[in-house]
Amino acid sequence: MTQTGNLTTGKVPDVLLRFFFPMLFTNLLQQIYTFADTVIVGKGLGDDALAAVGNMSVLILLIVGFLQGIANGFSVIIGQCCGSENRTELHQSVAASIKLSGLLSILLTVLSVTMLPAALRAMQTSEQILQDSLQYGYILFGGLVITMAYHLCSCILRALGDSRTPFLAIVISSALNILLDSLFIFVLKTGVEGAAVATVFSQAVSTLICILRIRQSGSLRLTSDDFKGRLSLSLALIKNGVPMACMNSVTAAGCIIVQSYVNALGVVYTSAYSVCTKYVNLFMLPSLTAGFAVSAFTSQNYGARKYARIREGVRVGLVIGLVSYVLCGAIMVCMPETLASIMLNGAQPIALASGFLRICGSMFFVLNFLFIFRSAVQGMGKPLIPMCSGILEMLLRVLIIVLFLPRISFQATACAEVAAWAGALALNIAAYSSIGLFTQKQHIQRIH
Repeated sequence: MTQTGNLTTGKVPDVLLRFFFPMLFTNLLQQIYTFADTVIVGKGLGDDALAAVGNMSVLILLIVGFLQGIANGFSVIIGQCCGSENRTELHQSVAASIKLSGLLSILLTVLSVTMLPAALRAMQTSEQILQDSLQYGYILFGGLVITMAYHLCSCILRALGDSRTPFLAIVISSALNILLDSLFIFVLKTGVEGAAVATVFSQAVSTLICILRIRQSGSLRLTSDDFKGRLSLSLALIKNGVPMACMNSVTAAGCIIVQSYVNALGVVYTSAYSVCTKYVNLFMLPSLTAGFAVSAFTSQNYGARKYARIREGVRVGLVIGLVSYVLCGAIMVCMPETLASIMLNGAQPIALASGFLRICGSMFFVLNFLFIFRSAVQGMGKPLIPMCSGILEMLLRVLIIVLFLPRISFQATACAEVAAWAGALALNIAAYSSIGLFTQKQHIQRIH
């Protein structure tokens, strides 16, 4: 098989870890430049501007998470074609993914830009930060075509077993983003819109690098005939991509509802919650990345019908999640004030953020294991259960906030996170166990 990287042969721990570490560094650098945005905005423009950017983060998660879910769903089909060594179907699935992604990103650009003011007001955004939120959001949502292009290209490369090119792309774009952030905010005094422009431009650079690598790939020489494709293949991509996209967006919808309740408490609480979500996103990176690796590994091996390798790959992923909990969870529990003070200035928001980080850090293993089991289920082309787990996450978050925010105030946000993680984990473990038994029987029948 001529492809960028074969995940169906070799010792499972070695193969998975070689694939995992470039992805980890890629995602870490993505978070570093997101983190740099936050630090530069907070220190350069103040807590109000930081609250405005943080307030937009849940809406960005809603839209960008949908696009990322679509790309991840498409990549499962691409990975399965790769594992089964069906080159014709591989080319047609990539071509169909490009067409569908382009159409969807244009549609979401129009929708998100048009609905942004109403969405911010529905979230009870304070007038104090509304204008900055709008300026930041219009620029980022205006660049959704670039965002979709990056996620699709990086997912295609990973489905083919190449996790190094996305890493190289992010190394370059991260450095560029930090430089542009500093230039726009500290030198040119542009305000929050400068941080947004820097993000979009840097992402365009990383997209270009991934596109060039795909064009050079010996396994992806697309022709005009590939873009004609088959309706059944497009439907298969949609069937796999939409549930994963909906899972991300439904989860984000729960976060938006939580954000609206937090916003109603005041700007101080908004800025504290913004910082908390940044740290959760940062410290979940090892297990999130392990999940991406398990998904790509599972999709290729599922296409090759190597079910025992899938189970072994999941075990390796769980070990990564456990190690991540020991390291990252300890930092959140033992150093919450230090972490909060890096981005926040006031004593009250620092205290609020510290309490959140202690609670979530102590239960971080639940989130880590969730990423592994959910990704394994997705990689086997079973996206409905992960989508249902996203709905469960949303319901649990909202329920805990409604019941406990009036009683224990800001700490309810941390309790809502832990409850959402636990519910989703239980559902995905049950789904994985069921699928694992099925594939084992199928494997036995095939042998006999």
